[in-house]
Amino acid sequence: MSRLFGRAGLAALVALAGTAAIVYAATRGGAERPASPSTASWGSLAPSPLERTEVGAARVGDRIYVVGGFISSGGSTGRMARYDISSDRWREVAPLPISVNHPGVAAHGGRVYLLGGNLPPREGRERKSHRLYRYSPRRDRWTRLADAPTERAALGVAAIGDRLYAAGGYTETNQQLRTLEVYDVERDRWRRGPRMPTGRNHVGAAALGGELVVTGGRPGPVTGSQTTVESYNPDDRRWRELAPLGTARSGHAAVVADEALVVVGGEELGGGTTIEQVERYDAANDTWRSLPDMVTPRHGLGAAARGSRVYALEGGPEPGLAFSRAIEYLDLP
Repeated sequence: MSRLFGRAGLAALVALAGTAAIVYAATRGGAERPASPSTASWGSLAPSPLERTEVGAARVGDRIYVVGGFISSGGSTGRMARYDISSDRWREVAPLPISVNHPGVAAHGGRVYLLGGNLPPREGRERKSHRLYRYSPRRDRWTRLADAPTERAALGVAAIGDRLYAAGGYTETNQQLRTLEVYDVERDRWRRGPRMPTGRNHVGAAALGGELVVTGGRPGPVTGSQTTVESYNPDDRRWRELAPLGTARSGHAAVVADEALVVVGGEELGGGTTIEQVERYDAANDTWRSLPDMVTPRHGLGAAARGSRVYALEGGPEPGLAFSRAIEYLDLP
């Protein structure tokens, strides 16, 4: 049995039992979106010192780190801002050695890992990175690790056990990347994993119940978003399809809060809007339900969680190259 329907699923079921949750009744064929529950709402916190989009974010202890992206003053950046949850304050810390946008970012073992992304263009060509960096909060220093096999951007990265899992994204020639690569933290080595069933970029990714879950995305840079959700089990090395999102989205973020998967933000390229709808996955029933809408819908944002609180950081309030300093939070009902 998949671990998504084990410990994590039981926890999610217990959490739902204590709330007046409204649950999607539909199955894989689609879902009607119910009204958002009124038991919770979004709040605002101290804005970031940097106005950015297409960033990466991860939490280590009491602090959230937001790195890279496009900056409103022009071009890509390697700057990193640290948000202190307890004091509601920001400060800039050691920048990434390179400028990059659309990276994959995850936390593991008290450190922040950043993989891939778009490098500054050269001779009109948008170059992709395969570099892996590790940031030590204690030393305030970045270290370059073993390069990944594939140069790519707009990918999903999550940590499970002592490994990082990198899925999807796009290269210079492939907008529907199915590649899964696995990094062994202890050995500083990469290996290839089974290919993801659906190739896509601008995905969300998170580790839930010991599995990698990849959400949404799009098959190309200017085509419509997807509702696709797939999970990978490292034990049996197999992918499987999960219930689709209620709202098609790309350029969004996925995070686990209170042992539940939550997706926030994104953009609908066809309609020219950012996405306000927020969704929570119930692993026990393989269904999605609505949470309160975002106050400031954004794409290219970072997300993090601590306990039952979800944080949405920076990102673009309009499709395309738009920027924000916003940090807003939602306490799960």
